Amino acid sequence: MDLNMFLHMKIKMEIGCLWVMFLGTINIGLALVTLPLFSVLKKQPSNAPIYYARPLSRRHHLPFDDSSSSLNRFLPSLVWLSRAFRVTEDEIVQAHGLDALVIIRLFKFGIKFFTVCSLVGLVVLLPTNYGAQEVQNGSYFTMDSFTISNVKRGSNRLWVHFAFLCFISLYGMYLLYKEYNEILIRRIWQIQKLKHRPDQFTIVVREIPLCIEHKARDCCVDHFFSKHYPNTYYSYQMVYNTEDLEESVSQAKSLARKIEDLTESSMAKRRKNKLSLLGLLHQETSKAAFLEEKLQALCHRIHQLQCKDTLQKKELPVAFVTFKSRSGAAAAAHLQHHSHPLLWITELAPEPRDVSWRNMRVSYRVVPLYKLGVLIAASLLTVFFAIPVTAVQGIAKYEKLKQWFPPARAVQLIPGLSSIVTGYLPSAVLKGFIYIVPLTMFAMAKIAGCIARSKEEIKACNMVFYFLVGNVFFWSVLSGSLLDLIGQFISHPKNVPSQLAGAVSAQADFFVTYILTDGLSGFSLELLQPGMLIWDILKSCVHGCQRETSPYLYSLPYFRIIPLVSLSVLIGIVYAVVAPLLLPFLILYFCLGYVVYVNQIRDVYETTYETCGQYWPYIHHYILLAIILMQITMVGLFGLKLKPAASISTIPLILFTWMFNEYCKMRFLPSFHHYTLQDAAENDELDEKCGLLELHYENAINAYCPPGLRPVNFMASESSSTPLVSS
Repeated sequence: MDLNMFLHMKIKMEIGCLWVMFLGTINIGLALVTLPLFSVLKKQPSNAPIYYARPLSRRHHLPFDDSSSSLNRFLPSLVWLSRAFRVTEDEIVQAHGLDALVIIRLFKFGIKFFTVCSLVGLVVLLPTNYGAQEVQNGSYFTMDSFTISNVKRGSNRLWVHFAFLCFISLYGMYLLYKEYNEILIRRIWQIQKLKHRPDQFTIVVREIPLCIEHKARDCCVDHFFSKHYPNTYYSYQMVYNTEDLEESVSQAKSLARKIEDLTESSMAKRRKNKLSLLGLLHQETSKAAFLEEKLQALCHRIHQLQCKDTLQKKELPVAFVTFKSRSGAAAAAHLQHHSHPLLWITELAPEPRDVSWRNMRVSYRVVPLYKLGVLIAASLLTVFFAIPVTAVQGIAKYEKLKQWFPPARAVQLIPGLSSIVTGYLPSAVLKGFIYIVPLTMFAMAKIAGCIARSKEEIKACNMVFYFLVGNVFFWSVLSGSLLDLIGQFISHPKNVPSQLAGAVSAQADFFVTYILTDGLSGFSLELLQPGMLIWDILKSCVHGCQRETSPYLYSLPYFRIIPLVSLSVLIGIVYAVVAPLLLPFLILYFCLGYVVYVNQIRDVYETTYETCGQYWPYIHHYILLAIILMQITMVGLFGLKLKPAASISTIPLILFTWMFNEYCKMRFLPSFHHYTLQDAAENDELDEKCGLLELHYENAINAYCPPGLRPVNFMASESSSTPLVSS
């Protein structure tokens, strides 16, 4: 290596170290501004629909100071932080369900894992890297001085890295096994606690054949299950294509709300007792009368659509079948009921809140086509998203950027601007691009034919995670090296581990910035909810001075939280041996994420369904994939460092990790996918002793009434009985 090349690399490493420190300061500064601002805004009663949406929707007492002029309301505080740390896991499960706890346990896993890895890495690995080469003109103060890049080729110090690799791999597997086992125990307890739920007595039957005699399917369902399950079968509920009926009901509800608003408005104006408003009140009277006529016509149409003859024409080959016992439902759900495998297909029903009625209309035979279409669309999105990721990495490589785009040299004229452009800007732009990805993937998952909303969200989690791994991790890692070595990755597939290892080592600075941006900035903005604040202010400006009083209540976005946090786990695990300086940043990331999402789960988001922890097997898979990816990367790194013995010694570790994964699949996964006959029978016995079994299965069949057939009250009579203007 000549002197010029050495000086160029030295300057580049020093600049990288400086901008990581500089960008860390920016993100810490942003968090120090955002978090106190959030604590002040949370105290304002006018912001309750945003920051206390869940308690407000349940009419719980809100912790506001009664004195509106209290100075305490305008001072930052850490009350919300202390509340988050005081919340226990049992409280989360009781109030929000096991699925919400799974998210909190993911953050706890990160804290436990990276705290131990940081201690060992900073005490053992960092001195090993730092003292690997002699001091050369202050080169010890660059970022690479603390990474595996500083270790000489063929050095025996690499065995320390191998020992650390084995340690964190085994420790990670130990934590994963422990978490899997504890979540399974909690799942069994949760199912026991929710034994009254209708889904434990109900199955979904699809592809029901048409009865030739009656030209209908409902009689076929009753005859089939009465014959084959004479002792346990109770009743059934057919599913209908009620799209037009649901639209009419939605329109009727909207009209009823408008009539109610007009009534309240006129009553308020009448209390003012101003003659000048008399003409306006008469206008509102005529408008309300017109709306009531439309509402009556809609109600008449709804009654016509709900009659039996009309519904029979819209019958779908799907039904919810309820049994007199949980064990009967569990047995029926897992049996093949016909020699033709595409007839009488059964599975356990999702809970009523979890049913995706829209996808009930999709024939089971065409579901594979829907899934294939979604897979192709997600793959195309992943491929085309590589364009902005490559552009972002082009920004990060300022020397290349100056060659491609000469006007970029002007950035050097402003002191410090080049550090922001090459450091913070790529990470911020990438974060902005990937913000829309979860929403896009979730929209795709909704058309994949899943009959449960939870399955849609789990599918979206998978698509988002693999998208992030493919684009944010692999393409961000490899695009920098591919800009110089285009085509080598494809032409020499045997060199994949070594190319991946070299690329991973070169991109440590970028991922430090990504963790800081996603953690400090991302979690702070999640707390602040700036989009909701701006929207609420705009609505108040458009509709008058009165701020919105109804809560902005949204479902807990598992499809966004789980993949993004799992990606940070993957980045941390892969870089644990390569760049141990990244590990303390990850502790900060998971600690902040923990308190943020405890607060959001308690006060902001609503859990709209409960799967009893079915998200955890997927999280387990994501983390285990990260461990295997770390091991493959180290195989390549040991090869690049001319330590083939360490590379070969890593291969048994990879095989052991794979065997551990297979064991966990056999040990835990079936209990998450099936409702065991033993648990069902035990719950039946408990209910029989208490005399509640009959009550539970009788309530089950009514819970699965299609939305268009549920009784509704439009309050038409009440609105019409109260005159808008007194005579």
